[in-house]
Amino acid sequence: MINNDILRRISKIFAFNNEKLLTIFSLSQCDITAEQLDCFFKEKNDPQYKELLDIELASFLNGLIIEKRGKQDGPQRQPEQVLNNNIVFNKLKIALALKADDVIAILDMANLNLGKYELSAFFRNINHKHYRECSDQVLSTFLSGLQIKYQR
Repeated sequence: MINNDILRRISKIFAFNNEKLLTIFSLSQCDITAEQLDCFFKEKNDPQYKELLDIELASFLNGLIIEKRGKQDGPQRQPEQVLNNNIVFNKLKIALALKADDVIAILDMANLNLGKYELSAFFRNINHKHYRECSDQVLSTFLSGLQIKYQR
């Protein structure tokens, strides 16, 4: 999925305004200006559109974890330089303190049925023989399910 779309959808799900989004970015020491944020939300054909980099989305998701769960003791987690759907999915699961049954229920709300073993394959180490890449469709469906859950 496109990083800008993920940010857009998360901000819509939780009704985050620009001030809140900037606060979440700053929780992970990522300096994003209001002007940059506006450019992230522009349409792709707009000349002011700016692509949200993987490290910036990773910083936002780390900030979301801190926002939702509180800051942990010790050194702060460094944002990943390269993201994939599995990492995004896992960070959202962590931020919202979701267990496997919760994730399955959210996916079910958006009409996707996955078993626990299928789901756990997304969160395994990439070198594990049962690791499976999370498709754009699964991540998009999860975000749709979150929207259904949190906008009731």
